[in-house]
Amino acid sequence: MTEGIRDTVIRIKLQEMAGSVDMARGHLPDSADSFEELGIIKDGIYKRIEYAIENVFDICAILNADLHLGVPGSDEDILENLVRHGVFGSGIRRSLKAMKGFRNIVVHRYGAIDDALAFSIEHIGDFALFRQEVERFLQSPEAQGSA
Repeated sequence: MTEGIRDTVIRIKLQEMAGSVDMARGHLPDSADSFEELGIIKDGIYKRIEYAIENVFDICAILNADLHLGVPGSDEDILENLVRHGVFGSGIRRSLKAMKGFRNIVVHRYGAIDDALAFSIEHIGDFALFRQEVERFLQSPEAQGSA
């Protein structure tokens, strides 16, 4: 563990993220039609995914701060800083932007949520990719040297 990066806090947030995603997956029915009829369970799935996404962006903010990458004006700035400084590969940026967009729709209910589209949760695998990127970075010489 390094002193410069709050490794333990990040790992706890990664566990919370994964737990929320697993819980959401565990309650998904077999079809979009069944998903639309879940009522409060569907709302719980949305909240779990929202919580997982919040953990993702909390981790990004922690890394940005601990690595002293500058004061961001937005989550977009944080992502840009992390990619520019090699914390994440550029491919993850698009996935994280999509997560953020989905979170905004769920939180702010921009129009009706398209349950059929949300059911597919096409980006659910991106949580695992994000975790791999964070784990890779935490093991890297760059992270180890930030102490």
